[in-house]
Formats: sequence, C-alpha cells, structure tokens
Amino acid sequence: MAAEHRSMNGPDLARGIRLADLPDGSKLVGHCGDAQVLLVRRGEEVFAVDAHCTHYNGPLADGLVAGDTVRCPWHHACFSLKTGEALRAPAFRPLACWWVEQRDGHLFVVGKRKRTEAATREFPVEAMPKKIVIIGGGAAGFAAAEKLRREQYAGSIVMLSDDEAAPVDRPNLSKDYLAGKAPESWIPLRGESYYSRNQIDLRLGTQAMSIEPRTREVILADGGSVSYEKLLLATGAEPVRLTIPGADQPHVLKLRSLADCRAIIERSATAHRVVVLGASFIGLEVAAALRARGIEVHVVAPDKHPMGRVLGPQMGDFIRTLHEKNGVVFHLEETASSINGNEVKLRGGGTLVADFLIVGIGVRPRTELAETAGLATDRGVVVNSFLETSEHGIFAAGDIARWPGPHSGENIRVEHWVVAERQGQIAALNMIGRSEKFNAVPFFWSQHYDVRINYVGHAEEWDEIMVEGDISGTDCLLRFKRDGRVLAAASISRDIENLMIEVAMEDEMVVC
Repeated sequence: MAAEHRSMNGPDLARGIRLADLPDGSKLVGHCGDAQVLLVRRGEEVFAVDAHCTHYNGPLADGLVAGDTVRCPWHHACFSLKTGEALRAPAFRPLACWWVEQRDGHLFVVGKRKRTEAATREFPVEAMPKKIVIIGGGAAGFAAAEKLRREQYAGSIVMLSDDEAAPVDRPNLSKDYLAGKAPESWIPLRGESYYSRNQIDLRLGTQAMSIEPRTREVILADGGSVSYEKLLLATGAEPVRLTIPGADQPHVLKLRSLADCRAIIERSATAHRVVVLGASFIGLEVAAALRARGIEVHVVAPDKHPMGRVLGPQMGDFIRTLHEKNGVVFHLEETASSINGNEVKLRGGGTLVADFLIVGIGVRPRTELAETAGLATDRGVVVNSFLETSEHGIFAAGDIARWPGPHSGENIRVEHWVVAERQGQIAALNMIGRSEKFNAVPFFWSQHYDVRINYVGHAEEWDEIMVEGDISGTDCLLRFKRDGRVLAAASISRDIENLMIEVAMEDEMVVC
C-alpha cells in the first residue's frame, strides 16, 4: 500500500539551486518547507510538482518523463507536469504544483500554486446527456463517475451496484490488506461523503435485471426502473464456480469482494492450513498474503508452471521457487476431485487436509444484461474504439469489454484493474461527446512477498520470449514476441524500461 512518510531530503529549493545542477531532461528531488518537490527541466521550462504519486506514494523521481508528463514507476499513473492533473488511472488525485523563478543562474521554488478547476473542452451542446446511468460499482464504474464530475459534467449520475460496499481498491484485497499490513480504512476508493458531495447517486445492494434500449430504462430486481440517456455497462467479472462434490460447503471461499476478503480474514484467525485451488495471480497473491499470517498454504493447480500462460515458463518457474522459499507447497499438474469436510481429494489419488479452501480458478465476464438486451457479444461485450456497444448510447468498460486492440491487431478483452479504470475514464468522456478512442496500452502489476512484477501490453500467444538480465536475481525484462514484434513485456526491478516500452507502444512503434 502507500509508503511511509519520508524525512525531507535533497536541497532546500526555497534557498535555490544552480540551474546548471538541473540539466535539460533531468529530474531532481528537493524540499520546500515540509513538502518533497520534484523538479523537471524540459528545455527552458522547469516544472515543480509533488515528488510522490497520489496513488500509492511511488517515487516519481524514479519514473519516466515523456513530453510534459511524468509517469509513476510502480503502477504507471500519469500526471501533467504543467497542471499536476492526474491524466491516467490508477491515480485520480492531482499533484500539487509550485512556482519556480530563475534568477542569476539559479532556480528558486517560491510557493505552492493554487489549484484551479480543470478546463473543459468544447463539444456540441446537443451531445450532452442530462442523465447517465452506470451499472457496476467496480473499477470501471467508479472511474467513469469520478471522471464525469472532474470534467464538470453537471447532469445526473446514477450508479447501480449489487455489492453492499462502496467501490473499493480491489487489488489490495489479495495483497496488503489480506496480509494484515493495511487497515480497512485504506480500502475504499473514496469515503462515504464523496458520493453525496459530488451528487453521485450510488445505490448499493441494487441488482439490475434487464436493460430496455427502446425505452432507455434499466429494470431493477425490486420491480423499479431507472431511466437513462447514456448508459455504461461495467458489470465486471465473477469467479468461475467450482463444480466438484463438496464445493458448496461454507469453508470453500472465493475472493472478489470486500465481504469475501473479510470472510477469509475471519477464518484465518484460527486456521493452520489452507488449500488454494488455482495458481493464477489472485491465487498466488492470496498464498503470499496468508503466509504473511503464518498459515501453511498448499496450492493445487493443473498448470505445469504457475502463471505460465501469461508470463511464460521461465518467470513461472521463478515464481514457484519464490513461493516455495516462503513455505508454499505446490501440487501442480493436479486438480481437486471432491471436498469432504476438511479433506480435499486430488485426482491423482492424494488427499490434503485444510481448515478452509480458496477457489481461484478464473473469472468469467458478466454479460447476461448485454445478451438479453440484444447487444453484440463475443466472449465479452463487443465495443468499438470509443467503447460504444452495438446499441447507440450504451457503452461498456472493464472486464466485460472486448475492444479493437490497436497494438495486437485483433479484438481483445483484458481482466486488469488499471485497464478497467482507464476504460471507465474514456467511456465517461465519450458519453459526454468527446469522441476519444481508447488506445491505452494494457498494464497490470502483481506483488509476491517483496517482488513486484510489472507487465505492459497484451500477448495471448507468442513464439519467442527474449530474456534480459537475471530472473532469479530479480532484475530482468522479458519481451513476448510474435512474428518478430513485441506484444508485451514483463519486468522486475526494471521500471524505467517497462515505462519506455509502454510509451513506445502508445506511439505505435515496434520495440525490438
């Protein structure tokens, strides 16, 4: 989660530094009063902004400056150096900016600039809907509502969520919060007052049963309805259900919601051994979190290499070794056949005893609303480059959306948190007439103990993996290539290279 506050370091920028100490294109961290400030020089311009990302407090001095933006090395949030605006998720809050003066060959930071409202662009008045309805309270839904208000959209926003909790920071449910290293107060994306203060009508525990495109209504489970002018489908995905005998017992758990995470934490208080079914990102992050609680963890999965389908065999073997060094026991190329009380029968003939189980065997997109409404679907909800579905005025974003991938040349669907947030932001702009294509490069991160893996791009298939550096030494960059073209890259401790590949992909350059 967020890093601890750090003591002031670097020069006192109020007293000034020599201009020569900040060459063109360079960065420097100093302080102004009790604030850490990042200086960036681009030609004759010098920018001064907060030194840490507003997402998880990542050090922007270790990030990448691209044009008049700076990108966080940890989770690829992007900020404007000119205004401090958070341009791309996962950060939503802006950076503070400072005034910089140049005198006698020196630079002085002379005070914090006042925050001004984001300037809105011109767009046709007739394109502005009076009411927008968002179905879904996850990453895409929250990001869309937040973006609408940040862009000064003054119309009605109704957000329908079948969850009982307001939008939460879901990645942390399998990381620090589950491990007991982060308090629950850090989990909500915004406090309760945010929604009322911004006139977002958030309706929790509300299930949408159907969509009527002809009358532009959403029919609710309680028999009521909500009208809309523009609609965003952000229903996300749901865990694949385990269908073996005994899978419906109360100690067989999943992890998707805050309630799921609380249930796991409650059982962890008295548990000694847990079986995790699935060696996916969620499964192994859960394994790492439960090991931090001192619980014995066994992982059962049909894969030969953990996470190998996404990261390849080399990284998969490293991840297995990393978890084994931390006490996780793997049962690979194996599946569970039945659950009888605390006994888990394996198809290979073995038996494991567990106080409880966690099922992480994948997710499926929640497309039922789209299908019954007659929208085009194909292993997800089909959208165009503007994230609009086959029905004019209805958009889709997040885990359910299958969109034209500009970097892969084919329609893709990606189940990543940051992708969902960024799609929610673009869908919000397009619902108010901006006509902006979604062309962000997919990105995700995965944390295992003290090792963070960053991944950019999208490679469902590859014919070559180029490995730079030492995977076992946690200093590496892997490029996933098909027909000589880099489709994706995974890295450990190579944040700048990872960011540079992201920028190059955005510029539609081939990285070799």
